[in-house]
Amino acid sequence: MTYQDTVRPLHWTESGLEVLDQRLLPDQISYEVFDSAAGVAEAIRSMRVRGAPAIGIAAAYGVALAAKSRYQAAPARWREGLEQDMTILAAARPTAVNLFWALERMKEAMARISGNPYPKLLSLARQIHADDLAANRSMGEMGADLLEGSSGVLTHCNTGSLATGGYGTALGVVRSAYRRGVTNIYAGETRPWLQGARLTAWELNQDRIHATLIADSAAAWLMKSGAVQWVIVGADRIAANGDAANKIGTYALAVLARQHGVRFMVVAPTSTIDWHTPTGEDITIEQRAPGELLPDCYQAHDSVITAWNPVFDVTPAHLIDAIVTERGVVLNPSLEMMQAICK
Repeated sequence: MTYQDTVRPLHWTESGLEVLDQRLLPDQISYEVFDSAAGVAEAIRSMRVRGAPAIGIAAAYGVALAAKSRYQAAPARWREGLEQDMTILAAARPTAVNLFWALERMKEAMARISGNPYPKLLSLARQIHADDLAANRSMGEMGADLLEGSSGVLTHCNTGSLATGGYGTALGVVRSAYRRGVTNIYAGETRPWLQGARLTAWELNQDRIHATLIADSAAAWLMKSGAVQWVIVGADRIAANGDAANKIGTYALAVLARQHGVRFMVVAPTSTIDWHTPTGEDITIEQRAPGELLPDCYQAHDSVITAWNPVFDVTPAHLIDAIVTERGVVLNPSLEMMQAICK
């Protein structure tokens, strides 16, 4: 099968993890190499790396880099130092559950290692990377199956190769659907970081997939026009009952979709499901600095204007028509349906 999928945000090299700085897109394509866990954590925290699956993959490579350094420095005490490095990685972004899933997998592998941990942990990180790409391609096909008879879709934020190990989650479904003839593709700009305008549009353009960019505030009018039949989004964390945390603005799209008879799909690997979080009410929502939102004139010391800048919101399961995972599709998600297919 031929895939229109050429972009990769992460490359493993002998020097360390090569990261595409997504803050500079689409104006500049710049890769930076990180050779330590602290460096990888900073790449995640600063949003050079973003997207829950990509964050998890980067963290796994960060653990491998830390293992190499700690073993070289103190072969008898590498575990102690490595646990400190994993704490630094875990603190980089609190909402993306894939980060903690990847760290837990690396921790489980550490318990079985004697001698130099670096080769085995690097091998596991590379396997996590490869597995994500395979899962995304599988989800792309399953999600596209649900779109049969549809002519238009709307997506939010960036959920493509830039946010994953390759191909993408929600944007993977869009890729598969485009290949099957769904050509009316709309992307919301996704304020305040404009991931839709800067990243999704750039990525689709790189792979010559035709799409139309809209202002976030135009979504309701687009739905009313009948141009789209599905909204397709990713997730940074899915609660056990199917509530899904995703980029701020996703909840609004789900409400608008229900009002206009448009169906709503969440696409994410099972590593994004947090079985220890019963509902969306229990998900910690990351708050970023007001300065990311405020114009410069309101950042002066005498300004009385501040900003509320949550990065994510939570869409309740009753507004979601389908959750697509690599293990199967959950229609009308609930705790029981989630457990039956995903656990």
